[in-house]
Amino acid sequence: MSSMNGQFAEAQAKQPASGTSDSSVRVVIETASIIIGMLINLLLIPRHLSSDAVHRFQALNQLLSAHTLSTVPYSLVGPLFATPLWLLGKLYKTPQWWIQYYNWLLLALGLVVFYVLLRNRIDRSILRTFLLLIVFASLCAQQVTDFDGEIFTALLVMIGALLAAQRRGKIGWPLAILGVVNTPATLLGLGLMSLKQIASSRRLRYVLVPLGAVAIIGAENWLRRGAPLATGYEGNVGFRTVMPYSGLPGFSYPIFFGLLSILFSFGKGLIFYMPGLFLPVRKRLLALGDQGQMLYAAYQLWLAFLIGLVLVYSHWWAWYGGWYWGPRFFLAGSLIACFALALAIKRPSASLIVNLITLVVLVLSFWVGINGVVFDQNTLASTCQANNYALETLCHYTPEFSALWRPFVVYEPLSTRSLVYIGCSVLVFAYVAFPLLRVIARQLAEGARHLWAIYGRQAWGI
Repeated sequence: MSSMNGQFAEAQAKQPASGTSDSSVRVVIETASIIIGMLINLLLIPRHLSSDAVHRFQALNQLLSAHTLSTVPYSLVGPLFATPLWLLGKLYKTPQWWIQYYNWLLLALGLVVFYVLLRNRIDRSILRTFLLLIVFASLCAQQVTDFDGEIFTALLVMIGALLAAQRRGKIGWPLAILGVVNTPATLLGLGLMSLKQIASSRRLRYVLVPLGAVAIIGAENWLRRGAPLATGYEGNVGFRTVMPYSGLPGFSYPIFFGLLSILFSFGKGLIFYMPGLFLPVRKRLLALGDQGQMLYAAYQLWLAFLIGLVLVYSHWWAWYGGWYWGPRFFLAGSLIACFALALAIKRPSASLIVNLITLVVLVLSFWVGINGVVFDQNTLASTCQANNYALETLCHYTPEFSALWRPFVVYEPLSTRSLVYIGCSVLVFAYVAFPLLRVIARQLAEGARHLWAIYGRQAWGI
């Protein structure tokens, strides 16, 4: 078996690390799938403004209509870039109608930017798979249906880090700062990114990156609420429930329990919503040579940012992100997971067990995409929102009330739009999984032949 694994690993090492191996048919299929996936999301999935998104829209509307600044705790940086859509709404339909498509447009632009930045730095088949997974197998499919700020922050920080790793920090770091200013709680993530860059480059100047973000955040607070440290979250608390640390303000949640909940809870755990995060990446990237070194540097910056998010929100009373499908605070982690999963699919392991785990991760990732778009939390509100969210923890910790697994417990009729979306997702899954399934089948066959050579003949007296 070890000789078979060694031959397989050698064959994988000989695979090209550029887009030259792509067939024109595969390029057309994968590119068309990305475009069709985005169009299906745009045309078939209902848009809405809910919860925090309502306040963001109202703050932008107040600024552009009344020329006054709202004091709501959410930054105006991200919403300001939606101004052209607001103006379109004055000419056709309404500003609110157009604003609902803002995050979809951001994601579409982000996919283009990722492609432009990576097309000559990684096998383009891996790159297209990465983009396909973002469209169909990540939290993004659901989050683009609202006007929340996570898409803006995640895309700008990840693209900024990628540019910084490509030694284009004069563009990259300002983008990352802008993304962090839009969500000030991500400041620690930016700080860890800058520390990683300082350690790699041995240049202290990168300490200016988080300091710049702090200055802009303070300036916005001052303009809108009268003091640099006035965040708008003062006294922000949730309802008092049976949970022992509920009803306390700010950073009052024990970080140990917060970490466990963010990582492993059935309703919000990263291990369920973005399992690709836990796949090995280092060897696969470094095997790509100089470009792999650059990509691994970017990957480390991405992880540093995500670690900062996990540490901050583990201590926040609303670590779960409020009444919202999935762990929305950690959208950047979902993009990182898609990158790791694309690598694992296109550069399979010499280990059958690892490839089987990758297949399970792929299945779960596509289910996350389908679940968020089709099912959301539709059957959970009557229980988990009742009596001032007294039973909300059922949705966080109990499998039967987790948004991910609820469709297997309670039947929910599916609309034609939902069936079309599910059908397209299944087709894309089959296409993406096929190379991995082929490798697994080959490994199983080789393993069976090896076992027969050792034990079969003896058992049958051959």
